Order: sequence, then C-alpha cells, then structure tokens
Amino acid sequence: MSDKTNIDRFETQKLDGLKEALKDVTLGANEGERNAVNRTIADVYEALREKGYNPVNQIVGYIISGDPTYITSYKDARKKMAKLEQDELLEEIVNYYINNNL
Repeated sequence: MSDKTNIDRFETQKLDGLKEALKDVTLGANEGERNAVNRTIADVYEALREKGYNPVNQIVGYIISGDPTYITSYKDARKKMAKLEQDELLEEIVNYYINNNL
C-alpha cells in the first residue's frame, strides 16, 4: 500500500474521530447551538484537509490572528467559520480538552 493511501486513511480516521468526539462536547445554552458549532468545525476541517492543508495549524492560526485567510474558501468553509465567534470556537476546544483530559 502506498504512503499516500496510508496518509489518506489516517486523515479519514482522524476526521471520523473528531466528528465523534465533538458529538459529546457541550457549548452554549442549547443543543442546536452546540450542533451548529460542531458541524462547522467538522466541515471546515474536512475542507482544509481536502485542499491539502494541515487543518489543525490553519484553525489555530485563525483563532490566534483572526485572519480569515487561514481558512480556505473551498466548500464555503471561510463563510461558515466567519459565522462563529472566535470565543465560541475557543470555548468549544477548551471544554473538549477539559472534559477529555482532566
């Protein structure tokens, strides 16, 4: 099996794991808001991966700088991410980390 096939399989497993993990993360007052944030993160992650970017590095760059060009416009990922407040996104990530590591 080629290295590219192994990398693609690994990336797919990471995305599936991310989607599964985000199902249980709580954010905001209601489940509808939480699901919207989770869907957006998963969609943006997938779009970045499909375009060949490192999704984690790009999302971190976006959170730190606020520069929307860190997020690809492919599949409207930039528009989707722009609908989220940066503090909502950071809160989601911190909640996930705390719930799964402490």
